[in-house]
Amino acid sequence: MIRMTAKVRFDAGKLLARAKAATVKSLEHAAAAIRLIARRSIRQSPNPSAPGTPPHTRKGRLKGAILYSVDQATESAVIGPSHQGVGTSGSAHEFGGMYKGERYDRRPFMGPALQKELPRLPKHWAGSVK
Repeated sequence: MIRMTAKVRFDAGKLLARAKAATVKSLEHAAAAIRLIARRSIRQSPNPSAPGTPPHTRKGRLKGAILYSVDQATESAVIGPSHQGVGTSGSAHEFGGMYKGERYDRRPFMGPALQKELPRLPKHWAGSVK
């Protein structure tokens, strides 16, 4: 007869801390991927894009203004054009509307970027807790 004894230590706090850190890191990767897709969808051209397609940019400022930020406390991310970079023109393109006295047709670029990345989002979290 063989006798064996084993001790198991489980530290729930440590597990939760690692899970939170992994979630934040995965969220950063996902936000960066969505930002990259959105930036790549915007082409530089002096002519406006067709309504319903991603906008064109003349000088590249719209592309450069797309940023992301991850809030560790709420485990959430915000991705989109910064107000300092392009004002409210990003909103006018995404949803349609007025900007500097002109009517802009809807030319979404952030929503389609999210939809394109959506099937790949679970891969950012797969195996993240170690």
